[in-house]
Amino acid sequence: MYTGPGNLNASTHVEKMTIVNLETDEEIIVLYNPQSYTCKRSVNYSSISIMGTDGPITQFESGNGEELSFELFFDSLSAADEVGGSQDDRKKFLENSRKISLDNSIDVRDYTRKIYDLMEVNADAHCPPRLQVEWASLQFVGYLSSCEEHFTKFDENGLPVRAVLNCTFIQYVDPKSGTLNPRQSPDTTKYRKVRQGDSLWAFSAREYGGAGQWRQIAQANGIDNPRRLRSGETLVLPALKD
Repeated sequence: MYTGPGNLNASTHVEKMTIVNLETDEEIIVLYNPQSYTCKRSVNYSSISIMGTDGPITQFESGNGEELSFELFFDSLSAADEVGGSQDDRKKFLENSRKISLDNSIDVRDYTRKIYDLMEVNADAHCPPRLQVEWASLQFVGYLSSCEEHFTKFDENGLPVRAVLNCTFIQYVDPKSGTLNPRQSPDTTKYRKVRQGDSLWAFSAREYGGAGQWRQIAQANGIDNPRRLRSGETLVLPALKD
């Protein structure tokens, strides 16, 4: 955890990170640039047990959206040149001295809540606002999914004057853009467990887009009577050849 002056990105003349609310066009300029940021992506797999094998078969299920995370430092008593933010923010900083006292302390939450509140649900959209994080080459559109607020310094009356926000954003993908590609491809062998009420016709319709391929499923699994499926058994859904 850094404390402002130790952050090289904060003390050099690097453009400020901004967080734009795409629903209201409001722009939030961070007070100190983050020391670093992390991008994370993951995929989901399921394990399917098949009788007579040494171990389960691992099968790809779906991908997850990318995540962006970083720490932001806030100090309501600083008046250094590297402090960013709006003109009103800078004016408040300049009016403060570095000495902590009851007369001139400003609650650091006046600044942190601008970001913390980005998780509030919009009454019209019924979800938090879509955001764009911009910093030099970083361009990230998504939602603030997690924000932890750590208060690290207080004035003599217990008012928080220094804080760190741990922010995590999750990627927004426009379903019309084609970025999310369907993974249910008929040219890949898959494995599915039979549940009560399932039928070969239903499996065929779900996996191949039509009920006509039920015979291929029956042949791949050695099924003589397609009306007799046992709940809990695993079926092989063969890849369809062109």
